[in-house]
Amino acid sequence: MHILAGRSGRIDQGDEAVDLEQAPADILFLSAADTELASLAAVAGDLGDDGALSLRLASLLALSHPYSVDLYAQQTVEGSKLVVLRLLGGAEYWPYGLDRLTEVARGFGVKLAVMPGDDRWDADLAARSTLPVEEVATLWRYCVEGGAGNLSNLLGYCGYLLERNPEPDPPRALPRAGVFLPGHAAPALEDLTRGWADPAAPCAAIVFYRALVQSAATAPVEALCSALTDRGINPLPVYVSSLKEAESAGVLAALFAEARPDVVLNATAFAVSKAGGPHRTTPLDAPGVPVMQVVFSSSSEEGWREADQGLSIRDLAMHVVLPEVDGRILTRAVSFKEQGARDPRTQSAPVRFVPKPDRIAFVADLAARTARLGRTPPEERKVALILANYPNKDGRLANGVGLDTPASCAGLLAAMRAEGYRVDGAPETSAGLMERISHGPTNALADRQVSPGGAVLDLDSYRRHFAGLPEKVRRQVSERWGAPEGDPHVAEGGFRLALHVFGNTLVGIQPARGYNIDPKATYHDPDLVPPHHYFAFYIWLREVFGIDAVVHLGKHGNLEWLPGKALALSEACYPEAVLGPVPNIYPFIVNDPGEGAQAKRRTSAVIVDHLTPPLGRAESHGVGAELEVLLDEYYLAQGVDPRRLKALTRDILDTATRHGLDRDIGLSDEMDEETRLARLDAHLCDLKELQIRDGLHVFGDAPQGDALSHLLVAMTRIPRGEGAANESLLRALARDLDLGEAFDPLDCAFEAPWQGPRPQALAEVSDAPWRSCGDTVERLEILAHRCVEAGAPEGFAATNAVLAEIAERIAPAITASGELETRGVLDALAGRFVPPGPSGAPTRGRPDVLPTGRNFYSVDVRAVPTETSWRIGEASADRLVERHFQDEGEYPSAVVLTCWGTANMRTGGDDIAQALALIGTRPKWEPGSGRVTGFDILGLSELGRPRIDVTLRISGFFRDAFPHQIDLFQSAVAAVAALDEPTDANPIAARVAEETRRRIAGGEAAEAAALSAGYRVFGSKPGAYGAGLQALIDERIWDQRADFAEAFLAWGGYAYGAGADGAGARGALEDRLSRVDAVLHNQDNREHDLLDSDDYYQFEGGLAATVETLKGEAPKVYHNDHSRPERPVIRTLGEEIGRVVRGRAANPKWIAGVMRHGYKGAFEIAATVDYLFAFAATTRAVGDHHFDQLFDAYIGDETVRAFLEEANPKALEEIMDRFREALDRGLWAPRRNSSRALLERQDNGETIT
Repeated sequence: MHILAGRSGRIDQGDEAVDLEQAPADILFLSAADTELASLAAVAGDLGDDGALSLRLASLLALSHPYSVDLYAQQTVEGSKLVVLRLLGGAEYWPYGLDRLTEVARGFGVKLAVMPGDDRWDADLAARSTLPVEEVATLWRYCVEGGAGNLSNLLGYCGYLLERNPEPDPPRALPRAGVFLPGHAAPALEDLTRGWADPAAPCAAIVFYRALVQSAATAPVEALCSALTDRGINPLPVYVSSLKEAESAGVLAALFAEARPDVVLNATAFAVSKAGGPHRTTPLDAPGVPVMQVVFSSSSEEGWREADQGLSIRDLAMHVVLPEVDGRILTRAVSFKEQGARDPRTQSAPVRFVPKPDRIAFVADLAARTARLGRTPPEERKVALILANYPNKDGRLANGVGLDTPASCAGLLAAMRAEGYRVDGAPETSAGLMERISHGPTNALADRQVSPGGAVLDLDSYRRHFAGLPEKVRRQVSERWGAPEGDPHVAEGGFRLALHVFGNTLVGIQPARGYNIDPKATYHDPDLVPPHHYFAFYIWLREVFGIDAVVHLGKHGNLEWLPGKALALSEACYPEAVLGPVPNIYPFIVNDPGEGAQAKRRTSAVIVDHLTPPLGRAESHGVGAELEVLLDEYYLAQGVDPRRLKALTRDILDTATRHGLDRDIGLSDEMDEETRLARLDAHLCDLKELQIRDGLHVFGDAPQGDALSHLLVAMTRIPRGEGAANESLLRALARDLDLGEAFDPLDCAFEAPWQGPRPQALAEVSDAPWRSCGDTVERLEILAHRCVEAGAPEGFAATNAVLAEIAERIAPAITASGELETRGVLDALAGRFVPPGPSGAPTRGRPDVLPTGRNFYSVDVRAVPTETSWRIGEASADRLVERHFQDEGEYPSAVVLTCWGTANMRTGGDDIAQALALIGTRPKWEPGSGRVTGFDILGLSELGRPRIDVTLRISGFFRDAFPHQIDLFQSAVAAVAALDEPTDANPIAARVAEETRRRIAGGEAAEAAALSAGYRVFGSKPGAYGAGLQALIDERIWDQRADFAEAFLAWGGYAYGAGADGAGARGALEDRLSRVDAVLHNQDNREHDLLDSDDYYQFEGGLAATVETLKGEAPKVYHNDHSRPERPVIRTLGEEIGRVVRGRAANPKWIAGVMRHGYKGAFEIAATVDYLFAFAATTRAVGDHHFDQLFDAYIGDETVRAFLEEANPKALEEIMDRFREALDRGLWAPRRNSSRALLERQDNGETIT
């Protein structure tokens, strides 16, 4: 990669001068199409031997450097007789080369034909030729029509132009689309079907580009046809010019109507629909069956095998990201471009598509299984519903983010029963289902051998199937886990498996990725392979039970995160080695495109997306409500009763201090009382308006009544695009109520006194005092809810425009989602097409993600960061710098920012945009397409502050999905590091130069030293995922924060970008983090929070612990809120934790919501305690009062404790154990002795009442 000189940059393939070492010849043929060159090499023998025409073939890709062109022109072109140049993209594609060839041809009397590289005539190109335009057009038609016969005649026509042979037959037209049958020029469908052994067997269409027929590069297609035939599937190979072309679409429609395929294998690239636009029906949709994407890779097999990414950036966009927009299911790369030996005749090494037999076989197996789904009656289909168990505790069975997974599973079983599936004896309630599952084998190791039920795979059968796995897999599993009989899940000669059979349907608990076996030796291992028990589970499903399909229910399991390539998996990649070619259906929350895309791309999953949980306002409760009353009294007493004012001030501040609010919002004695009261008032308003979940989503159910109204308000709170219908509902109400142009309910200071009008429509919604902007916003929220339920007052034009959009589009889409979710799974199980849809956070201005029940797709990665995300990222960067200056009195010199793939897919690249802004650069976009082409460097005067040295800690999925953005950022860093600017204004340049000198002094070569010094992007080892902290927390195998730092560095010490592809660079990462002033993380929506997921503490907590260990002092940690794109808010991690604990986790409203969901509700409570504990262990952001609040809410409250005991006693045990661990480790000093007493009574085995 190289950077252009100057004040801007781009990412480009580095050009190197190449000598093709070709002698002059009668005919030179130059093209960028490898397949065309290979086809010409194949027919070169038609020129004859003795006295025959000589031919040279050259790829334009090898002539990209000006010196290469000059050398070739001098050595080869000057002495040749005819040059045929096929130029794709016009004169601008190869300007220097075209000019030199034209110059040489005219100077040395060489005949030159310049013509387009595609099927669109370009008169301007042809005019650069020395041959008459008619002759150029004839040469072009031979190439455009293609095929061995036309290409042979092309060479004959060249001889004719050189007066060496008679004129050959004219070009013979190849149809724009048609059936492909080797040896037949224009076969009909009947010609193909006569060769089918059983016309009644399932049929698989194979759709590929006409160019492959033209260039005789159909070996992969023929291999697929042969493999399908071997599996009893009738192949229907069809070539097309383009899926967007009417003629090709018509041919496909006619063929599909007659042959009625059961599955479609598609090898064309790109998409018919546009990401983010309305779905356009494609020609492949007509049969209503699954469309599987097959990749003919542009890489070599060796390059693919050695690359953990699996596909090039170009192939990722063309064959993965864009086809997902049309709802295609990614399978494998089945062929590769291989360069043959140098051909002495053409003095070239032709490149050909070579099929890879084992990849062909996998795709054929998956296609055959998929095709047979639709042919199998429901009562005969065997289906497994798999529930995640994450972490591996019995109180945390049936994980699924935002989902009541047990109720969803019970609902799916009922829907399947109604559809005719055999679901014999399955419990009809979620409680009954969890009772059955929890009393059988689970992933917990204690008392395993006495657990009844489940399935058993005997060791002999396991060994037989294990022996069939690739040698590399067998070796790695055996080296790590030993012999299968040593697995702790083996009892009485067989594996005890958490599988419960109900007729032809079963429910299982996905196995753990590992066990507590010498964890100190494994928690630093970033690519831990799964154990024998894991393989035994899926072997039993496939080989013993014989499943036809599997449903992994809810985000997310661990299968898609096993080690292996990111894309285009090999036989030794663990997701494939474990699951095999089994149709995989995956209900998944709609707001997580990244992790869903991981399942799509690594396990060929059909996503069926589902709604987020119901949402609502946190509202006031507990001490917050008490303080709100006191503050109202205080402001009413101002100027009336000074003595009362003094007492109220003391009561308010004492209450805030007693409950830890002073620490949550940074109140200090240095502040005057008025400032402290104003800040407290603003915080309470913010807490009251916090968006929280009100329960969980049940798959197949749509919210109704009050839940629907609250969700509609949440979805329309911020703008959703241009026009009155997409305006913010709160802003529309403010406009209709004439609250003033200066007032913005989405961006106002809650504590500011309200000095605007008090219209009756707002006054009557609440009896509470109305004194601040926050009170006005609260009234607008209440009125918005009433308007959604009952309509707006007369004359509210702006509001009614939004309400019309709600009534006509948004509400119907939500209501339809429940039925469509269930139908999506049933259709997928029946071998039917699940339509695609966009993904994202509905409450962040994305109603287009509804209705759910679709196979979601993500963003076009070539356009990341988008111009919208740039505006948000730049604003957030500015506010971050301001906040740090306020906190520390100086600008940050260096920061580390976490970058997650999912968040950047949702936002279009907020994180990468913020990083570019912080270092003082700006993306450049291609007009029209919006694709990012490079960057501009902002001058220091324009920037108005020093540049900030930014290090990125990327997630594994970000690495896989955004390689272009990694290169973009790393290239921008390199450009900034090369600037001649003052040291204090450009710490990047100063530090890169200093480290380079230090490394050279230590013996490193200058080039390697400069490369390492410039590393600014770090992530997990290639093929691995995660940050490495979870095992330490779950298994309790840590003693101090330095243990977390060690794990974090071991897992994350791999550099990316700047020519590094996962190079081990722990030392470089240590150097970067040892200089960091602040840790940054951006949260883009409020549909979840940082106590919902282990990812937050693993990345933010891991970074905080590592920086503290390396520097000897804790860094500032900022958790930035991007949920309202027009108003990014910068908060410290401590502020955010306090906000979430008080606003959601200890909120009776949230607790009551999850209690409606029984076992899974208790699960959610236990998870919240776990994640708070993990933040306390890894950072200094958790106070005693945070633990006190959760203990009081969950254990101190008898109603909640009784619920936990009844619904999920294991979760109650885990909660108590975690509080006890916090106490024992000194992370929590309870405010009341009664808390200690309750824990001691539990330790003594007493019943707590």
